[in-house]
Amino acid sequence: MEKIIINQHKKIKLNDPILIEGLPGIGNVGKIAAEYVVEKLKMEKYADIFSEYLPPQVFMDDSGVVRLVSMTLYYKKMPKAKDLLVLVGDFQGTTQEGQYELSYFILELAKKLNVSMIYTLGGYSIGKIPENPRVLGAITNESMLKPLMAGGVVFPKGEPGGGIVGSAGLILGLGKELFDLKGACLMGETSGYFADPKGARVLVKALVNLLKLKIDITDLDERSKQIEQITEKMEQDLQNKPQKDDLGYFG
Repeated sequence: MEKIIINQHKKIKLNDPILIEGLPGIGNVGKIAAEYVVEKLKMEKYADIFSEYLPPQVFMDDSGVVRLVSMTLYYKKMPKAKDLLVLVGDFQGTTQEGQYELSYFILELAKKLNVSMIYTLGGYSIGKIPENPRVLGAITNESMLKPLMAGGVVFPKGEPGGGIVGSAGLILGLGKELFDLKGACLMGETSGYFADPKGARVLVKALVNLLKLKIDITDLDERSKQIEQITEKMEQDLQNKPQKDDLGYFG
């Protein structure tokens, strides 16, 4: 078996496409945002990617039918605009080698499809639930700074302090250094404690602004409200929980 196998479903010819990557990560905000774009734009499946760098695992649907874990590339022909490709998946590579090999494979595929720009999506953990999450940015070329800032992306000095780990950073870095591809990473602020639609919402809004997409974010608004209600209840339960006095003896 090859280490990475692609199962291509269609032959497509795209117009100067833009690639959006949203794999699982911090708060799953990139994955949620990318899958939301796929759903709302009714994108079509181009290819599935299978690899031994992904966990040895299958998922089952409600009928008990299994499918092998994978990454999937979707496409959408956009009238009078650049076409879109969106990469989603069940997991990132499970090893350092796997991260590099899968990222390189995706970039090779992007180059064959004449991708002109890459947006990678991820989460930026701030260790608490943000009231108004920001979208932080990282870019491969300084010329991209003003357009992204105009789209609501911020570039605070020193953030993120530890750099960008995983596919969101690696695809950007390899794309710049080895493939001469322009790219930007968009990071939605999140607590990082759970799957966060609120962090994903700001990423989708940023993509809508930057790419002039027509996407209704009402569903993400509703999911965000549900999460807020759950976290508020958890906080109230903690506050109302009686504290045990450590008496150190039996009376």
